[in-house]
Amino acid sequence: MKAKTTFVLLLATMAVAAAFAYLQRPVHAPDVRFATLAGERFSTAELRGKVVLVNFWGTYCGPCLREMPKVLDTHRKFAPRGFETVAVAVRQDRPEKVAEFARQRALPFKVVFDASGEIAREFDKVRITPTIFVLDRDGRVLMKAVGQPDWAKVHAAVEKAL
Repeated sequence: MKAKTTFVLLLATMAVAAAFAYLQRPVHAPDVRFATLAGERFSTAELRGKVVLVNFWGTYCGPCLREMPKVLDTHRKFAPRGFETVAVAVRQDRPEKVAEFARQRALPFKVVFDASGEIAREFDKVRITPTIFVLDRDGRVLMKAVGQPDWAKVHAAVEKAL
């Protein structure tokens, strides 16, 4: 009887461990199409081979505006090593404000306006700005941060993925 109980407990432990491992595996980012303010069109699939920061933000969002210098610093630090930044302005914003913001600050990365909200929906139903995703070279989500991220953790994730 004791051997049978031990065997059942062992099976249960293995099942829990397998389920945990399954749930912890990286999820691929959705294959969405982007169009930058400059008219460049690309998809997440076309970004494979690069480590990518996808930043959902808005010009009306105080925390987003305070975060943008960190996004810019991160881009400048890692871009020479195969890093890409995509700043997705959410549909609650106004395209002319997004364009003016990007122009005034000469943002060196891809700036997208999500007019339909489709990109935010596909990216885990983003509802709160700022929200960032860090994707590895295979398009897997390594990190998601809602609100102000811990930039040391963001940099560590990017560094590890590069």
